[in-house]
Amino acid sequence: MNLSKVHHIAIIGTDYEKSRHFYVELLGFKVIRENYRENIGDWKIDLMLEDMELELFIKKDAPKRVPGPENAGLRHLAFKVESVDKTVAELNALGIETEPVRKDTFTQKKMTFFRDPDNLPLEIHE
Repeated sequence: MNLSKVHHIAIIGTDYEKSRHFYVELLGFKVIRENYRENIGDWKIDLMLEDMELELFIKKDAPKRVPGPENAGLRHLAFKVESVDKTVAELNALGIETEPVRKDTFTQKKMTFFRDPDNLPLEIHE
């Protein structure tokens, strides 16, 4: 098997303006390409953050995420940062609420969570 790294992560949002603003303007992803798929009725926005690609699908009528991190499926998406405290301050200054900073039980590194416009949990971790 020749797996070398994760090529991309795909998530579904329900509000084009809110999701695009959140990931591009607030978090700093760059738009690679953006297409409206008329046959499906959704937007597909390919985003890049350093060497990570994120596919953002915007489908207004997508079923809502079942609350709680312990449900089957994607648990959360985590971003590595140099300083959780600094990143929390930056997120809060942008109006993005974060959970209290805590230490990872196993690595003892600082981490915390925040949420995207569709309530997907996002983590920052040192």
